[in-house]
Amino acid sequence: MGLKRSNRANAQFNMSSLTDIIFLLLIFFMLTSNFVQIRPFDLPQSDSQTVAPTNIVVELEESGALRVNNIEVSEASVLAALGDALEQTNNQADATVTIVAETGVPFSRITPIMNLAAQRRARAIIATQPRQG
Repeated sequence: MGLKRSNRANAQFNMSSLTDIIFLLLIFFMLTSNFVQIRPFDLPQSDSQTVAPTNIVVELEESGALRVNNIEVSEASVLAALGDALEQTNNQADATVTIVAETGVPFSRITPIMNLAAQRRARAIIATQPRQG
């Protein structure tokens, strides 16, 4: 019987395993990323266009409400809550504290938060909205 054997290598590449790996990586990064959620209220206006990564969000409302990473805290315990949040960050050398202060919040409520961030060698930025004009 004259059976013919083919010794040629298959020149096609199977992409299904590669797409499975890409899909799993996409799911992993989506589940492990932190999404910044800022409540919609009136922010101060600025011409600055700086965009920085955010690890910790401190929200200050004119009514006196305070939140650290969407957890409501009292005025007396905001520095302790911020200190705990800074200790729990994965990369403390690159930690960034975003201060979201409603228009009308006195700067005397913002400076202790900025001082604590400076003591912990973290960056502190104040969230603003673009100037209309």
